[in-house]
Amino acid sequence: MEEIDPQHLLKKVTEILEILKIPYAITGGMAIYIWGRPRFTADIDIIIELREKDIVLLMRALKQIDEDGYVDANAMHRAIEKRGEFNFIDNVSGVKVDFWVIGDDEFARLKLKRRIPKMILGEEAYFLSPEDLILSKLLWAKDSGSELQLKDVESILKFQEKLDLEYIRKWASVHDTLSTFEELLKKRLRS
Repeated sequence: MEEIDPQHLLKKVTEILEILKIPYAITGGMAIYIWGRPRFTADIDIIIELREKDIVLLMRALKQIDEDGYVDANAMHRAIEKRGEFNFIDNVSGVKVDFWVIGDDEFARLKLKRRIPKMILGEEAYFLSPEDLILSKLLWAKDSGSELQLKDVESILKFQEKLDLEYIRKWASVHDTLSTFEELLKKRLRS
């Protein structure tokens, strides 16, 4: 029996995305595991550049992981249209993958261009850079008011000593999250 570990599913999903040549980057709690303090995460978050022509192939490939797994073609179409999310739920492990379809803006393109390969269970997979993860977490905190997002930023600042602060400040200014970032950075420097 396969161990129930989100990394096993993550490895399978990233292999599919590589085979289908769908650009992606792992974000959320799995990326925090790489760039900050490890914490529990109940799901896998992946940003992807999905096109209509990829939907059928991606659905088929995900169903090969678990033929009873949940994935909805209509949700995939809506995610492309609205630059939103759709899910794949693996019934074997109970783990959910949230796929976030990126927008067609400069920041979204940069996030995929700047992604960084890391090893997961002996295989290479792409993760958001720590800077882009910070910027994404700041945006999520701004939109949701979630303290967890800010704790994640603090964690990255604590563990990553060589960050491109100019890049972060530029985009945090664009996203109207610069003051929050500066507060968290000052907090790190005091500790």
